[in-house]
Amino acid sequence: MTELEKMKQGDWYDANNNPEIVQERYACFDLCFELNQLKPSDTKRLEVLKKLFGELPEGLELLSPFTCDYGKNVHLGKNVFININNYFMDGSTITIGDNVFIGPSCGFYTATHPLDYKARNEGLEKALPIVVGDNCWFGANVSVMPGVTIGEGCVIGAGAVVTRDMPANSVIGGVPAQVIKRL
Repeated sequence: MTELEKMKQGDWYDANNNPEIVQERYACFDLCFELNQLKPSDTKRLEVLKKLFGELPEGLELLSPFTCDYGKNVHLGKNVFININNYFMDGSTITIGDNVFIGPSCGFYTATHPLDYKARNEGLEKALPIVVGDNCWFGANVSVMPGVTIGEGCVIGAGAVVTRDMPANSVIGGVPAQVIKRL
């Protein structure tokens, strides 16, 4: 099994030393760099976004700067707004539902590393999917960790660190994040 196949299956893979994976990541970094150099009004942004994600999601508004690792693992619903300075670490899929608003400086992190430093120093990581339901709103500086699913209709307060699944129609906040109240 190749390192790329291991990555897609959620197994431990060599993220730092495998030429195929590094090449894919740097191709994505180049597209992100190109996107981030364009004026917000430049219609070429749509072309770059289509290359980055493999499709152009309907009603997408994405402000620069924006960075992701592979692009093709990001799946955005309709009418998604992504504010400035967001990072999508998409070794696994990041699926964002319809009508989702993401505040500035949020991070969606699918990768995790071994606790054992010897394995970590070998470049190993594992990527687990993130799923966000429709109609969610993320305040500024929210971090979503690997393998998390957030139900539809949630409001995630600024600075929250979401480390586990969250139920639909909830106000979520804190470090680690918890349900503050049900909507």
